This record gives sequence, C-alpha cells and structure tokens, in this order.
Amino acid sequence: MFAALARFTCRRGKLVLYLSGALLVIAGAVGGGVFKELSAGGFVDGSTESARTARVMDDTFRAGAPDLVLLVSDERGVDSPAVAAAGARLTEQVARERGVEQAVSYWSLGRAEPLRSRDGDKALLMARISGDEDQVQETFARLESRYEHRPQGLDVRVGGNALADKEMSETTETDLVKIEAVTFPVLLIVMLFVFRGVVAALVPLLVSALTILSVLMVLRVLTLFTEVSALASNVATGLGLGLAIDYSLILVKRYREERGRGAGTDEAIARTLRTAGRTVLFSAVTVTLALGALLVFPFYFLRSFAYAGIPTALLAALSSLTFLPALLKVLDHRIEKGRLVGRRRSAQPGTAGDGERFWHKLAVGVMRVPLLVAGAVTAVLLLLGAPFLDLRLSLPDERVLPSGSQSRQVGNEIRGAFRAQETQALNVVLSDTPARGERDVAPYAERLSQLEGVARVDSEAGTFAAGRLVQPPTPYAERFGAEDSTYLSVVPRDQSLSQEGRELVERLRDSPAPYDVRVGGPAAELTDSIDSMNARLPLALGVIAASSFVVLFLFTGSLLLPLKALVLNCLSLSATLGVLVWGFQDGHLDGVVGDFVVTDSITWTVPVLLFCIAFGLSMDYEVFLLSRIKEEYDRTGDNEAAVARGLARTGSLISAAALLIAIVFLGFLMSGIVYMKAIGIGLALAVLMDATLVRGALVPAFMRLVGKGNWWAPRPLRALHAKVGLREDAGDG
Repeated sequence: MFAALARFTCRRGKLVLYLSGALLVIAGAVGGGVFKELSAGGFVDGSTESARTARVMDDTFRAGAPDLVLLVSDERGVDSPAVAAAGARLTEQVARERGVEQAVSYWSLGRAEPLRSRDGDKALLMARISGDEDQVQETFARLESRYEHRPQGLDVRVGGNALADKEMSETTETDLVKIEAVTFPVLLIVMLFVFRGVVAALVPLLVSALTILSVLMVLRVLTLFTEVSALASNVATGLGLGLAIDYSLILVKRYREERGRGAGTDEAIARTLRTAGRTVLFSAVTVTLALGALLVFPFYFLRSFAYAGIPTALLAALSSLTFLPALLKVLDHRIEKGRLVGRRRSAQPGTAGDGERFWHKLAVGVMRVPLLVAGAVTAVLLLLGAPFLDLRLSLPDERVLPSGSQSRQVGNEIRGAFRAQETQALNVVLSDTPARGERDVAPYAERLSQLEGVARVDSEAGTFAAGRLVQPPTPYAERFGAEDSTYLSVVPRDQSLSQEGRELVERLRDSPAPYDVRVGGPAAELTDSIDSMNARLPLALGVIAASSFVVLFLFTGSLLLPLKALVLNCLSLSATLGVLVWGFQDGHLDGVVGDFVVTDSITWTVPVLLFCIAFGLSMDYEVFLLSRIKEEYDRTGDNEAAVARGLARTGSLISAAALLIAIVFLGFLMSGIVYMKAIGIGLALAVLMDATLVRGALVPAFMRLVGKGNWWAPRPLRALHAKVGLREDAGDG
C-alpha cells in the first residue's frame, strides 16, 4: 500500500497539490459557516428522569428553568408604589412577548420575599422561552435588545441561561481567532529550531491548515444530522494543529535521513512512507480508537469531541501521507532553504547526534538503578494525583465565562444579593393525580419544605417554608396545575450545582409522595448526568483498554508490555487530574492562568475528555517507542541495549513532538471559558509528563526490571503475531 502511495505521489505530485488546493478552498467555504450551526449545550442525557421531567414541564405546564432573568434595580426600593407599578407593567409586557411561555416576578407573585434582595433595592423577573435551543436563542436576541435600555423607566440588567449560552458560543468563536493568532507565530518560531529551516517549518503549517479546514467542513455536514457542541471547533483546531505537526515532524525527519544517506527524492519518499508512514497511520488509528470511546456516552457535548477528534486524526494522517509527500516531491532540495544552522552531518550508520547521545545516556543511567528511579517517579506521580481523590463534579453555568461577560456579572450579583437560589429551582412533577380541585398537595408541599436544604416550596396550594404555609395561593398559583397533574417548585437554600444540591435531589426522590413523582431542574440534571456518565464509563474504558492492548500487541507481540503501558498511562493521567483538582477546583491556579470563579468543583466532562484525548496521544508515543525497541530487540536479542537504542532513536523526536503539541494546548489558556483552560493545561501537562517522566524514566526502568519477560506471550499468540504483527523497516526513527 505504501509503495503504491509513494509511486502515485511522486508521479502525480502536482495533481495531488492541485486537488489539495481545491479541497482547501472548498473546505474553507463550507467549513467557515460551521460556527453559526454549533450549540452551547449537550450536557444532559435525554433518557434520564430529569430530562423526562423537563419535557413534561414544557409540554404540560409551559414552564421550567428560566431562560431569561431580568435583575431590576431602583434606589427607591422595589416596594415603593412607583417601582412596584412599573415592575408589574414590565412583567405583563414580558409575558405578552411572542415566544415567552411564562413570566413571573417579585410583584406578580404577591411580593414573594425570596425574589427581593436583602437590602430591598433589587428584584427578579424570570421568563421561560419556548422552543429548542435555536428557537430560544432567536427569541432571546429579540428580547435582549428590547429590555436592556431602562424598560418602564427601571434599571434592568439582562441575565439567565439564554444569555450564558449566547456568550459561550460567542466566546468560543472569538477565542479560536485569538488562540490561532498567538499560537501560530509561537509555533512557527519553535518549529524553525525543531525543523532547522524556514521552508521545512512552513510545511507542517500547510498540512495543519488543510487538516483543520477539512475537519470544519466535516463538522458542518454533521450539523445537518445531529447537534454538535461549539467546543468541537476548538478541538478541531488544537488537535488538528498538533497532530499535523507531529506527523509532519516524523515524516520530514525520516525523509531528511534518507536524503542524507544519498537516496534520491523518489526513493527517499518511498522509504519514508514505508517506514515512518506506517507509524503515522497507526498513530492515527490509535488516537481514533481512544476518541471513539466518547461515542458511547449519551451526551452530544462529549460525542462532539469524537465528531471532531476522529476525522482530525484520520485527516491529519491522510494529509501527511498524500499532500506532504507530494509537497516534498515538488520542493525536492528546496526544503532545505533557509536553514538556521550549518550543514547537517550525514546520518551514517553508527553515528548519533547530541539528542541521541543524551537519551541513550539517560536510558543507561536509569537502567543502572531501575528500582530507585521507578520508585521515586511513581511516588511523585502518586503525590501529584492525590488531590484527584477529592474530585467534585458540576455542570457548567455562567461562572465558567470570563469576568467581563454580562451573564456572569448578573449571576454573581444575584447570588450575593438574594437569599435563595431562585433561578435554580427544582421541579417536582406529580402525575396521575385527581382532577383539579379534588387533589390536595398541601401536606406533601409542607413535608418537602421541611427537608434539609429547602428554602421554600411553591405549589398550587400556596407557598410553604419550614413546614408551614407562608402565603396562601394567589391567582398565579394556577400555573402549577393541569387537569390530571401538578408540579411543585422547590427552591434550594444552597448552591444548586453542588454536592449539597445533589443530596437534596436524593432527599426529594426518596421522600414519600401521594402520587407518581418525578424530579427535574439543574441539580437533578447534574445528578442524572453524573450517574449516566458513570454507567457508561466502564464501557468507554474497556474500549480504550482493549483497542490499545490490541495495537500494542500487534507491534510488540508481548502481553506484558501492553499491560505496562495501560498502567503507566493511567498513573500519569491520574497525576494530571490531581493537578487540575488542586489548580481549578481548589483555586490555586486562579490568577496564574487567568481570572476564574472558584466553584469548589470541576465541570464533569473535563476528566472524561482529558482521559480519552490524552490516553490516545500517549499511546501514540508508546506505539512509536515500543515498535522501535522491538525492532532493536529482534535484531540483537539484548533487552537493555534495545531499550537504550530505541529510546535514543526516538527520544528527541517524541520530546520535540510533545513540546509542539503542548504549545498548541497551552494556547487554550487564552480561552475565556474556564473548563477550556482546564482542558488545555491538562492536555499539555499530560503530554509533557508522558514524554519525560514516563518515556524517559518509567519505561526503561520497568523494562530493565522485567528483562526478557517483556517479550513473553503464549505460543499461540506468538504464532498469531508472526502472521499479523506490525513491523517497521530497519532504520526508522
């Protein structure tokens, strides 16, 4: 296959470049419109109790979590006759708006005390907008401009979920431009030294541009059939840039080696594809399999990273194996133009550069005291991973946005000025009840109001707090009832998206009810999302472990080495997650990586995403290193020499690739969204730790301790590997 590919790209190099140029233009035209089609949600499993409750709330009661929140302020006090009259008119005005299903306020609910700030100069108006996410955003865009300029003479600030979703999408798009504007120049400077030439450094950027635009085109097509998260564009850019550079580095290095040995352009390209090209292909397969595990989760936010990541890996490999060789054919010796250093020494057999000597000495030094090195590095990783044991998860809200965002500012003001979590109320739906007027929910509402963590309960029977009726039913209480069902609004006392909120959900669900009961709302969504994730997590981990094991077995023929790789990768990833808990959940990185709100939790999708993406990248390096060590072992039969030689031949390349891709991920720190900062620093840390502590210390120490046992496998599996095993030609690396 690789020989035929080499012949085609050499004979039809210009055709490949013309086709690639056409693809670049088409992909740019189609993919450029993807940002308008991406969504900001995707954190809820549609089959859970909270999701079913939300549908009942919408279909039956035309109610639910407020999409639009108006924070009304007036120095005269919200109870002054003039302000109260204006507030009532404002509520009626919002309720009459096209697309608004329900609007309630401090004044319409009989001056409900929790909707009034502690100092009495602020009050809340909350509205529910009908339709799906796109329809909500369309209606909100119309309402936002109408109510941000002193409606009814009141000082009004717009907030709520719809604004947070809008600002999240806008922040994602602007972040992408900002990250690219800063990351590309930094990468180019670093690549000038890594590739040792101007032309050679530009080649990976061309490959990455073709990859990224092609992936954005794929995402645009996918939006016609399914919802795709806005963050998928960041993954397409970051991972596309990183993998394209990695693959280009492997191929260009190998091509230069072949030219240094005296091979002509066509022969050098053929040898490059036959050796390093195989590494690139199976690297892409490894990353694809790891990211494919995200498809088992019922959340389109997580699946979107697979939608972006899988085509990114495959298209990066395809571009590297077709466009890059054609470019090398056309450039020929001109790829060496603009070299920053003197003429490179020929890569004669037996010679080694400074990088190879360093990694060889490191491997030999580690293998002299393997137990000491393995124990020390393992202790460091366990220490770094210790905070992971205190991991607390939460759904994202407006607090993940930058400090300048209006939804975050309004949300912070509401949290500080009001007694209860009014915008985070839980909905308790009672189904199959007697007809309206024949049922009595007062005892049930009274009992729920006595539960720990409940501020009050609103129902068709009135408002209850601390086990007593504090306000008889008003005309607005009719909104809680339907013909054969009713619902109660349970306002939590503490932050809803927290461990306390999840515990309150469990208490509500366990509390005896007179009718069939379902619980929904933000805290219920968090509880159900984490439960749903945990239910699918074993399958996802199984997919990753099994696929990685098979790929490593095909390369090494060993049973022990794949197991070693799985254990070491999990160890390094747990250390990475521990640092994230310490930095973001506990807040020690606040101010270091930018301003963010410390919520004592981490967005629940971050650990899963980090594990899948980082695991795929680490297995990429593992395949490259172990295939080289295996080749040396087959040639010499000497385990220690094979480890030292394999690490020497791949250490510089792996460390350079890790540095470049880490720069890409560190660019995410410029994002205004907190969990994107966490993903960026987590992936960068995982890649760098894997390329240094794991590959440079733990792998040689482990392989020295186990000795020839590294290569053991039962006879039937050895025979299977002899038939289907994957090997690279000598000299690769």
